[in-house]
Amino acid sequence: MIRLFVPQPLSKDAGIAPTQEQSRYLVQVMRLGVGDEILVFNGTDGEWRASLVDAGKRGCLLKAEEQTREQTTPPDLDLVVAMVKRGRVETIVEKAAELGARRVRLTVTRRTNVDYMKLARLDAIAMEAAEQTGRLDVPAILDPEKLDKILDGWDESRRLVFCDEGGDAKPAIEALAGTGGPAAILIGPEGGFAPEERERLRALPFVTPVSLGPRILRADTAAISAMTLWQAAAGDWRA
Repeated sequence: MIRLFVPQPLSKDAGIAPTQEQSRYLVQVMRLGVGDEILVFNGTDGEWRASLVDAGKRGCLLKAEEQTREQTTPPDLDLVVAMVKRGRVETIVEKAAELGARRVRLTVTRRTNVDYMKLARLDAIAMEAAEQTGRLDVPAILDPEKLDKILDGWDESRRLVFCDEGGDAKPAIEALAGTGGPAAILIGPEGGFAPEERERLRALPFVTPVSLGPRILRADTAAISAMTLWQAAAGDWRA
C-alpha cells in the first residue's frame, strides 16, 4: 500500500491535504479514486490508514480512518559525514534513512572540496526513503558545519564512533560490542582526515576510533558499512 509522509496532525477523521506533488502522484500517476486507501504518517502520531475523499485538478483530500501503528522512534543514532560529491551524499542520506539514523549532520573538514549542497533535495530523498521502508519518522538533515565547530559543541553523553583509516583502531564489530545509548558515526571526506583532525579526535574522551577493515572505502560505502555494524551491535536490529 502507498505510504506518504504528511505534516498535518493525525487523528480519527482528521482531514489531510497532500502537497500538489503528492496529489499528482496519487491521482495522476497511481490513478487512485475516491474511496481508495493509503497509509500516512507524520513522525508524531503513528501510522494511519486514510481514504481519498476528494480528487481534483488542483489537489486532493484524504481523511484519516484508523491508526494502524503507534508511534515508535528509531535508535538515537546520528550520522556525521563530510560533504562529498552530490551523488554520493544523496546515496548516504537515502541509506541513512533506510538504516534508521535519526539525523544526518553534514560537515566540512580540512580536505572537504564540496562547499554547497541542496538540502531541500536531501530532505526529499530522506522522506521518500522513510515512506518506502516503513519507518514512522523522517531523519533530519542538518545544515553543514565545520568539524571543529561540531566538536566544540559536542554533547559528551553521545558516543562518537570515529571511522579511522589510520590502521591501528579496533575492528568496528569489536569496538562496538556491548555499547549502548546515544551515538554518532563520523565519516570523513574522500581524501581522509587531516593529521591534526585525526589527532584531535583521538584525544577526545567521547570518541571511539574504529576500523572498517583493510581496504580504503569510499564515503558512501563507509557510511553504509558503519551504520550496519552499529545496528547489529547496538541498535534495533537486536530487537
